[in-house]
Amino acid sequence: MAEVIFVTGGVRSGKSRFATKLAKQKTHTPVYIATARVWDDDFKLRIQKHRDDRGPEWLTIEEEVDIDTLNLDGKIVVVDCITLWLTNIFHNNNYDEDKSLIQAKRIWNGIVEKDCTLIVVTNELGMGIHASDQVSRKFTDLQGFMNQYVALLASEVFFMVSGIPTKIK
Repeated sequence: MAEVIFVTGGVRSGKSRFATKLAKQKTHTPVYIATARVWDDDFKLRIQKHRDDRGPEWLTIEEEVDIDTLNLDGKIVVVDCITLWLTNIFHNNNYDEDKSLIQAKRIWNGIVEKDCTLIVVTNELGMGIHASDQVSRKFTDLQGFMNQYVALLASEVFFMVSGIPTKIK
């Protein structure tokens, strides 16, 4: 069974930096699961910046959805991030919140069965303004439900504010 360390917070709160620092403290050969899908040129640049920020010691695996199929046994793994992973699942399921949550939980249950340490990055979407359209509100709900599911199984949970981690579990 995986040890799960959950890192949550707002956009640009320092979640990825904190998660990668934790991983490097635990191993000299960390694994980075990048869940981002290239949606446009701007996003492509964001992905490249993340790649450039990591050093050569990282094994990077790009997997948009099926993170449970990866061989992670014995590894220290950063999953970055649940929000982008859920976006891919939600989009693939034609924005069906219920179907997406079922699929996400099934995949998550598969990855936590592995013998590894997962340092998982996510976003707290529900702390800002109320989404203006139905699809965005459904995604915010999906994200909140999945964050609760992952946090429940986590041994440690950190909330990031302005680059400062606060341990909440």
